[in-house]
Amino acid sequence: MFEKVLFPTDFSKYSQKVLECVKELPGVNEVVLLHVIGPADPLAKVWNPGGRIDESKANLTEQSKILSSRGLSVKTRTEAIMEGDISRVIQKVADEEESSVIVMGARGKGVVEGIFLGNVAKNVLRYGNTNILLMRYKILEGRSGPSLEQFCSHPFSRILCPTDLSKPAEEAIAFIKRTKGVGEILLQHVVYRGETWREIEAQTEETTRKLNVIRDELEEARIKVKIHTSVGNPAEEIISLAEKENVSLIAMSSHGTGWLKQLGVGSTTYDVAKIGDRPVLVIRARAECTT
Repeated sequence: MFEKVLFPTDFSKYSQKVLECVKELPGVNEVVLLHVIGPADPLAKVWNPGGRIDESKANLTEQSKILSSRGLSVKTRTEAIMEGDISRVIQKVADEEESSVIVMGARGKGVVEGIFLGNVAKNVLRYGNTNILLMRYKILEGRSGPSLEQFCSHPFSRILCPTDLSKPAEEAIAFIKRTKGVGEILLQHVVYRGETWREIEAQTEETTRKLNVIRDELEEARIKVKIHTSVGNPAEEIISLAEKENVSLIAMSSHGTGWLKQLGVGSTTYDVAKIGDRPVLVIRARAECTT
C-alpha cells in the first residue's frame, strides 16, 4: 500500500520526528528523501545555491542512514528553485518517482503559534494528486523546553474513517481494508442537513443501517469495527470524535458528495487536515469515481 514513500524534509525538529514514523508504514520498502531549496533572499539579483546544496546533501545523507539501518532502500534528491511554489516541486518529484504516498509533517520551520498546517503541506494537500499522510505530534512542555510525542507508536492501530457514503469514501475504506496491520476501524457518518428533527432521525436510521452493512464486510476480514452517527458540522464532528476516541489516525477520501472538480481536495477533508490535532491520511479519489 505504501511501497514507495516520498518524504519532503526541511531538517526541522518536527521533520526529524516524522522521519522516525516512515518505517512504521505498512509495506514500505523504498523512501525518497527530498529537500527543496528556495532563494534565501527573494529579491536577490544573483542566486548561487551551491553551498546550500552541499549542506542539503550532507543532511540528507545523515537522514538516509536512519532509514537504511531499518532495512529500507533510500534515494535522496535536492531540488533548487529560484521562484515558484515548493509544493509544486514536491508533487513533480512524486510523479517522477511514482510515489505511493507523500509523508509530511503538518508543521515545519518558522511555524506560527496557532497555525495548525504549514503553507507547504497545505498546498500539497489542496493541489496535489498523490496520497498524503500528514503527521502530527503532541507538543509537551517540559523543563528543558517543548518536546514532541507521537499520538501512537503505531499510526494504523486505531483508525477513524469518516464516510459520506459516496463512491470515493467507499474506495477509501476499501484502501484501509487492504492495508496490513490495521487494528480497529471507527466508521463515522455525519448528518448535516435536515428540515426537521424527524427528517434528521430518519437520515440517522438509514445511515446506521448502511454503516452496519459496511461493518459486516470489514468484520469478515477480521477487522474490529465500531460505528458512529453524528449530527452537526462534518469537520467539527470528525475532529471531536477523533479526540474522544483517542484514535491514532484519521483516514478519509480527498473528495465526497458535492465536490468541486477544480479543487484537489474537498472542504471537509481540508478542514479536518487543517485544524485537527491527529495525523490525517488523505486518499486521493479517482476521477471516474467522482462523476
